Amino acid sequence: MGDRTTVYTRPLARLIEQLQRLPGVGPKTAQRLALHIIKRSPEEVETLAQALVEAKKQVGLCQVCFHLAAEPVCDICRNSNRDNSTLCVVEDSRDVIALEKTREYSGKYHVLGGIISPMDGIGPDQLNIQPLVRRVSQQKIKEVILAISPSVEGETTTLYVGQLLKPFTKVTRIAFGLPMGGDLEYADEVTLARALEGRRELD
Repeated sequence: MGDRTTVYTRPLARLIEQLQRLPGVGPKTAQRLALHIIKRSPEEVETLAQALVEAKKQVGLCQVCFHLAAEPVCDICRNSNRDNSTLCVVEDSRDVIALEKTREYSGKYHVLGGIISPMDGIGPDQLNIQPLVRRVSQQKIKEVILAISPSVEGETTTLYVGQLLKPFTKVTRIAFGLPMGGDLEYADEVTLARALEGRRELD
């Protein structure tokens, strides 16, 4: 923290330091959040702390699709009203949440847990690709929709996964009204809905 320990009392400085570790939280936001927390009642702070600990303990990955879940199988996989014949493949749970907000998709999901990125030491074996291939080859899946962000690594992942799945079913990719390198989670709901509607078969 450097000189900040001379500005803040040590416990407050530690809180700001920890908040800054969160993605998208810079020094000013961390300071604002820390001061807000300090002003709350002890009961409110206790509730927040308990929610953090319980979420970490209780939330894991769905055994079927690898989306975040507090149960062995997530709510989406357990929902009998969802279309079992369509599978949407995404990079992580943030993309599931973004697509669900569009209310345009009624099938099931499969979360890869990342994208192929040799520079970061992430190859196909580090992702949930083999479970996906098993799932598609063993179930009656009519279409797999690849909804992976259009970065260089995303394109590599899309092509790799597509080639593995083509022998078993129809494979499509969503159309992107997004710039190269854009993330699904930051796209607005209308753009995502149109991307789903405009999907095309993978070459």
